[in-house]
Amino acid sequence: MKYSNAKQEHKAIKVLGIDLAKQSFQLHGVDEKGHVVLRKKLSRKQLSTYIAKLPPCLIGLEACGGAHHWVRTFTGLGHHVKMIAPQFVKPYVKSNKNDAADAEAICEAVQRPNMRFVPVKNIVQQDIQSLHRIRSQRVARRTAHANQIRGLLLEYGIVIPKGINYIRKAIPEILEDAENNLSPLFRELLSELYDEMVHLDEKISSLDERLENIATQHEDCRRLLTIPGVGVLTATALIAAIGDISVFKNGRELAAWLGLVPRQHSTGGKATLLGISKRGDNYLRALLIHGGRAVVRVAHKHQDKRNQWVGEIKQRRGENITNVAVANKNARIAWALLSKKEDYRTVAA
Repeated sequence: MKYSNAKQEHKAIKVLGIDLAKQSFQLHGVDEKGHVVLRKKLSRKQLSTYIAKLPPCLIGLEACGGAHHWVRTFTGLGHHVKMIAPQFVKPYVKSNKNDAADAEAICEAVQRPNMRFVPVKNIVQQDIQSLHRIRSQRVARRTAHANQIRGLLLEYGIVIPKGINYIRKAIPEILEDAENNLSPLFRELLSELYDEMVHLDEKISSLDERLENIATQHEDCRRLLTIPGVGVLTATALIAAIGDISVFKNGRELAAWLGLVPRQHSTGGKATLLGISKRGDNYLRALLIHGGRAVVRVAHKHQDKRNQWVGEIKQRRGENITNVAVANKNARIAWALLSKKEDYRTVAA
């Protein structure tokens, strides 16, 4: 069926798939019967204007850089917008990969009744996530500085133990020591490296204060902080990552989304479970496991039901598996608290 003008074409579009990029956007639209009625390439300036002219329809996007911005923009124009993880779009790409084929695959995938969609973040969540990303990068830079200082000093016969606190204590003493045979040039370079590390310490402390303020003011963060093993970093990172908790049917779905459940390789009715899947956000999963490690370390000091469970798993499976088990449980508890709007309650032994 052919449409004589743009208005008829617009009215016919019921589902639209858009392949996003920085400057070039490929559109693929179908009508209510699934017939192709639109194949179009637009620039960044043209996209918003074109979508604003369309009647309300279902729009599918791949979850990628800038996708959340376009979800908010298109939703504000009255459309129903859904994001799909790239790995779930790939099976619908026919033959060779190109922008038009990707847009068609997105259009097809978004119509599947059992498709899993990516939760959409609002501005507040993106702000919190930006704080975490900046902090993570600065911590990595500080670690690199510390390792460089330790490595350079080793070439001059000065050994500093592992740990950034040892470097903070040792560098001022090394710079003041006139008998360690360091040249004036290297002393100057070492002083500059140390000043940069101190500067990063100050920046990281500033970001930590901002995250603590957010955790104090945010109601859901305060709930998450009641869970043993969940601190300010983990609570705020969870709030930033989870757009709408109702998209997860239960706590196990949230744990699976975070990559904290076993991978399966089952066939012929025989179930085979492997190590954890490690899907989702590596940063958030690492925070949960570090929190689990803190709980496991002090579990023997408490006699409530949860810590007894931790002790039994540790005795049977070892410390590392127990750390992941506690992280998994904390993810499930987080889903329950966010869904029911309750605080964590300790169960006595």
